[in-house]
Amino acid sequence: MEEPHIERMAAPPVRKGSLIMQPIHWFRMLGEELHWSLVMGVIVVYGISQGFGVGLVRVSTQYYMKDDQKLLPSEAQLFFGLLQLPWIVKPLWGLLTDTLPVLGYRRRPYFIFAGCFTAISMLAVSLQPHLSLGYAMLFLMSGSTGMAISDVTIDACVTQNSVTHPALAGDMQSLCGLSASIGSLVGFSLSGFLVHLVGPTGVFGFLSFPAGLVVLVGMLLREGNLQRSVHRGVHEKFVDAGKAMWRTLKCREVWRPCLFMFLSICVSLHVHEGMFYWYTDAEGGPSFSQEIVGSIFSFGAIGSLSGVLIYQNFLKNHPLRDIVFWSQLLFSLSGLLDLMLVLRINLKIGFPDYFFVVIDEAVSRMIGRVKWMPLLVLSSKLCPPGIEGTFFALLMSIDHIGLLFSTWLGGLLLHMLNVTRTQFDNLWFALLIRSMMRLLPVALLFLIPRADPNLSVLPAEMLKMKKGDDDQKNTEMASLIDGS
Repeated sequence: MEEPHIERMAAPPVRKGSLIMQPIHWFRMLGEELHWSLVMGVIVVYGISQGFGVGLVRVSTQYYMKDDQKLLPSEAQLFFGLLQLPWIVKPLWGLLTDTLPVLGYRRRPYFIFAGCFTAISMLAVSLQPHLSLGYAMLFLMSGSTGMAISDVTIDACVTQNSVTHPALAGDMQSLCGLSASIGSLVGFSLSGFLVHLVGPTGVFGFLSFPAGLVVLVGMLLREGNLQRSVHRGVHEKFVDAGKAMWRTLKCREVWRPCLFMFLSICVSLHVHEGMFYWYTDAEGGPSFSQEIVGSIFSFGAIGSLSGVLIYQNFLKNHPLRDIVFWSQLLFSLSGLLDLMLVLRINLKIGFPDYFFVVIDEAVSRMIGRVKWMPLLVLSSKLCPPGIEGTFFALLMSIDHIGLLFSTWLGGLLLHMLNVTRTQFDNLWFALLIRSMMRLLPVALLFLIPRADPNLSVLPAEMLKMKKGDDDQKNTEMASLIDGS
């Protein structure tokens, strides 16, 4: 049940104990203050569907583009950017879940649809191993669309509770990050082995199982039927939601952080495919196998998990601007590790390739996660009551637009420097430019508020906005017995 008074909420202390008992107490605290169903939903969607699923799909898609479709690194980055398009239109999915009930339900049908859509798309790629590039991208984008819809639906629950429980916003984002990182660790650990065993298309077929769990979430979700309480037309709801989002975006406390997040992502050029091709194909390079590549990414997931733990235990009560400042500086410096690897400096100082790459991946992911955690917390607090899911989806779509530009600009840079499947002479220069560009967001830190991270960011009048429907409550999952 939703708490009526926002201001009374405060994070209860977590009892001290052993390293094993502290996480148990933390999970219990979240379950008592929020509801066990929210915790369960986050673990299923973020941990299994997205964390584990993305861990598998990233490696399999990279090998699929390189070995099956025979793309150049710059071309692969272009098509990887296209896979971001379903995430860019997340506000549309958010509007649908917030304003368009299906058979009287706002959450359950979208979970079920998203899971089925992803499962069918992945099976289509798996069962047709010789698809043309156009059809392959169509099915992969369809699978990405299903994941984006399920992401928006669970985000609505998290962001709503971040507004009503501002002191727990950091804990909820830590739960999301922990779930995603642990899931990614397992997914990446198995990805190389599975690609070697059944090939990229076989892994795509395996991805239908995490999608099936999303369908199960929709089947177990308990929410009231809204048919009797819905009196306005869908068009009117869309208009009202659009007006509410526009009013919020015009607020100075909102558009300034949005601008920073977009620019900080956009200027951090992605040249991942250039590095991936160099890892596996370059003459004189490491020539890593599929299993090795998967294990490297698994260490990156460990680094990401470490970043979440560092933020949760040491940084979540520090000013957001200070965390982003130091993490952005370290993020730029971490890019130089790739430069040392490509220039083979690591061999000159006695570090084997695999050992150095593992350190590089873990450190970079850890710093990146520490940098991103406070921005996620800030984003969850920028969402006005009534359109939490829609507005958080809008914020995340802005970030994905930045990621799209970053990926395409990185691909353009690789193309201009003539980095191909066999030519990597100028890859070092691309890495140097990337590291220098990562310093630019430091000059934009004035856009981030210095407010106490445990307090609400939105003005008081926005927090008092009337919710659109009485059903905007905390959702909860029913057991099979309760649902029968």
